Amino acid sequence: MLSLETMVVRLVIALVLGIIVGIERELVGKEAGMRTTMLVSSGAALFAMAGLALPYIVSPDPSLTGEIIARNSGFLAVIANIVVGIGFLGAGIIIKNQERVHGLTTAAVVWMTAAIGMLAGIGLWQFAGVATIIIVIILYILRRVNLADRVRMQNGSGQ
Repeated sequence: MLSLETMVVRLVIALVLGIIVGIERELVGKEAGMRTTMLVSSGAALFAMAGLALPYIVSPDPSLTGEIIARNSGFLAVIANIVVGIGFLGAGIIIKNQERVHGLTTAAVVWMTAAIGMLAGIGLWQFAGVATIIIVIILYILRRVNLADRVRMQNGSGQ
C-alpha cells in the first residue's frame, strides 16, 4: 500500500506537470489552460493511486493481497477508465463550424495531461516528466511552424 507521503508527492508531481503543460495553452490564449490541465493531471493521478490501492483496501487479510492482485485485474479498470472519462471531457472542448474544427489540439492536450497524471500516480514520475517536456516542446515548435505557414499563405507565397 502506498504511504500518505508517497501519495502526496505523486499528487504534487502530477499538479506541477499539469501546470507546465497548461502554461503553453495559457500563453496562446486557449480556454483549457493551467487550471484545466492541472485538474486533469492531478485527477488522473488520484484515480490511478486509488486503482493501485484497491487490492489492499478490499483484502480481508493482508496475506491474501497478492492472490487478489493475481486473480483480479478489476482494480486496473479504474486506471483504464481514465481514458474514457477524459474522452468525454475532450469531446466537449471540440467545436465544428462550417469551415474548421476548433479545439482538437486542446482536447488532445487534455487527454495527454491525463496520461501524464496517470503516470505520476502510478509512480512513473520520471517518465511523466520527460513526456511533459516533449509535449510542451512539440506544441511550441508546431505552433511556430503553423504560424509560419499561415503567414506565407496570407502573403500569397504559399499558393
